[in-house]
Amino acid sequence: MSRRAVVATDRVDPALYGMHRTTRVLLTLLTWLFALFILGPLVWLLVNATKDQQHVYQSFGFWFAGPFRLFHNIASLGQNISGAGVFLTWLKNTLVYAVAGSIGATVLSALAGYGFARFSFRGSRALFFVVMASLLVPITSVALPLFLVYAKTGLVNSIWGMILPSTVSVVGIYLMRTYIEAAVPRDLIAAARIDGAGEWRIFSRIAMPLSAPGLVTVLLITIVTIWNNYFLPLMIFSKSSKYPLTVGLAAMSAAAQTGTKPDLVPVLITGGLVTVVPIVILFLLLERYFRGGLLQGSTTG
Repeated sequence: MSRRAVVATDRVDPALYGMHRTTRVLLTLLTWLFALFILGPLVWLLVNATKDQQHVYQSFGFWFAGPFRLFHNIASLGQNISGAGVFLTWLKNTLVYAVAGSIGATVLSALAGYGFARFSFRGSRALFFVVMASLLVPITSVALPLFLVYAKTGLVNSIWGMILPSTVSVVGIYLMRTYIEAAVPRDLIAAARIDGAGEWRIFSRIAMPLSAPGLVTVLLITIVTIWNNYFLPLMIFSKSSKYPLTVGLAAMSAAAQTGTKPDLVPVLITGGLVTVVPIVILFLLLERYFRGGLLQGSTTG
């Protein structure tokens, strides 16, 4: 059997879904429009990162123009030209915050999710609902109390002030609880207990290997959340040497808009492109685990 025939047998005829041809065409067009809406800013960043200051404003935004200056703009990121800090320092800070915070959040989410999924105690459901209700609280409403607590405990301008709150992920707890309920059979845990295995051994040797897609999903979601976090570092950091990329690029943008550094626009655009690339690469590497974790969580509840 030819490869084309094998591939064809794996495809499902859209007509089997009971949708009219017009509906399928309309949904396809909407999907393409949504893809253009998502990819448009990325294409704009890629194109304009290759231009100089003059051609950024005078040429069409979605096409190349002028001398190719991508590598020059990337090299300029390593210089202290923004008046607010060094891009490489911001990138290093962001990596530290994202890696430390995401690993901590994944571990705590796994522990809490396993506890909610496989231990029944008085008030467990009420406690879980309280944890989920914290999603409804906007960060701006707790900004002042949080800053006062940080000031009292010496966490202002400290990397721990960024890492510690990032290790708590309510979404991660929900995903891990849902995934463990679906992927870790109760009978398997009961059999391990009968054989004399302790709770930590069951958790580390049985539950976690079976929950690998869920763990990767929580890890990826948390990394993206910390990577894009702007409000928390803006509130607790006053030293540019502690800035992550989000706050650092905002400071660079302010310098470009006020005219103190008017030649920063191409470098700022390149910085935005460099900021996006690691997340895209990480998602491509972990996409199959991420998709599996979300699909498993979406079919249970």
